Amino acid sequence: MNTENKQKAMNQLNKGLKTCGTCQLSLTRNNVLIGEGSLDTRLLLVALSPGKEEDAHNRMFIGPSGQVLDKLFKTTGIRRDSVYITNLIKCILPKNRRPKMEEIESCSRFLFDEIAIIRPQIIVPLGYYATRTILTKYHADPPPARRDYSPLYGKLLFADNQAIFPLPHPASLLYHPAFEDEAVKNYQKLFILQHECKWYSCCPMKRFYEQGSLPRKWIALYCKGLWQSCTRYQMEENGEYHPDWMLPDGSLDKNLKNL
Repeated sequence: MNTENKQKAMNQLNKGLKTCGTCQLSLTRNNVLIGEGSLDTRLLLVALSPGKEEDAHNRMFIGPSGQVLDKLFKTTGIRRDSVYITNLIKCILPKNRRPKMEEIESCSRFLFDEIAIIRPQIIVPLGYYATRTILTKYHADPPPARRDYSPLYGKLLFADNQAIFPLPHPASLLYHPAFEDEAVKNYQKLFILQHECKWYSCCPMKRFYEQGSLPRKWIALYCKGLWQSCTRYQMEENGEYHPDWMLPDGSLDKNLKNL
């Protein structure tokens, strides 16, 4: 779908979203927040819900958590207009309470429609609720306990043919500023994820994948994912020999040797 068709589809989706009265949140909101950013982005960020400032002014991430996000973006070299940012819950949650399951189920259909229109290379859920929802949608077996989600942050996952990169919600730093250094490291990976590996066009992995000999997982996690962690990339940068049948994790696949 080209940009023009994406915009038409998104306009139609947002038209219906703005008049949504499916759940009780429609009775307490000022605005329904629609997503913002590039429709041609590689990265789609999913936050939880609008805050007080966002609900009042009808803009994404302009309150305290937005200031944290802008700082993280500035520190890591990310431009807001280069990504697409949306919410799992499109209306403000009264008194900043936790979302109810029926609210998530009711509202997530709009999020899934946004994903279908944009078709991002990588979905970036921010925080527990967004991460649980995205992992569930792509059959990635989300952890049963909330405390088990923290180890997932900053790790690139691949499930049901979709790359997923969970991150902590920026609001978490408002309550736990000691985690800022770790958050910056994780958000720095977004800059890497915005671009595929510079060697991809001439890498044997591309040829093997296009021939159907290499699962897409390798391409999504390395060539178009966290390519700096690829053993092939590191050896190429250092001018070290590596055989064509070496996989991105450094292992050798004998099935690729004679292709």
